[in-house]
Amino acid sequence: MHFPTPLLRGELIGRYKRFFADVRLDNGEIVTAHCPNTGAMTGCAEAGFTVYLSESTNRKRKLKYTWELAQNTAGDWLCVNTTNANKVIGEALHGQAISELADIVNIRAEVKPEGLDSRFDFAFTRGGKQGFIEVKSVTLLADNQGWFPDAKTSRGVKHCQQLQFLAEQGTPVYLVFCVQHTGIHSVRPAQHIDPKYAEALREAQASGVVIRAYGCAIDKQKIKLNHELTVHL
Repeated sequence: MHFPTPLLRGELIGRYKRFFADVRLDNGEIVTAHCPNTGAMTGCAEAGFTVYLSESTNRKRKLKYTWELAQNTAGDWLCVNTTNANKVIGEALHGQAISELADIVNIRAEVKPEGLDSRFDFAFTRGGKQGFIEVKSVTLLADNQGWFPDAKTSRGVKHCQQLQFLAEQGTPVYLVFCVQHTGIHSVRPAQHIDPKYAEALREAQASGVVIRAYGCAIDKQKIKLNHELTVHL
């Protein structure tokens, strides 16, 4: 996934009210950017981090800038815009970059299975059967380990439960962790943050939900899926 226009570099002053971030651009101007991440963003939003913003030409937008990327003090790149995870995975699916899913066809975004009330990020067809993929963005790094979620998520629990239901009916289903932090090399459920999610994830996997994690190459031009990571359940 390439950013459509060059990103603007700056220094994070602070994030507040979840959706706002003040940034001092390299030219000295201080701007307020939209923060497209509702999570806790632990370790991702420290004052002084180098950050990169996209600039919108839409005059109807309240905020002209969107916070896309950051670099921590260790030099790791991370993507704070969680919507980019679906773009990265979607591009990988259509480009047959995930070998395990290279044979799927009829890929569609935001599909609700019949009889359920959740929409999943992607639906596909394989061998005449419809399947589903749910994508989660991982950016929480602690103890040399990636963790999900970074805050309690009843929505995430529900997704696990409904994926489990589909798997038990014989539907091919995947939960894919898109790891948008170059310092993360494996992923675990964050039992210490949301034990209900950790339990739901393990039950889903035991019922046939395929759980995978993929790391990304990240720089100020692009985010690209590049390798599979270990998931420790």
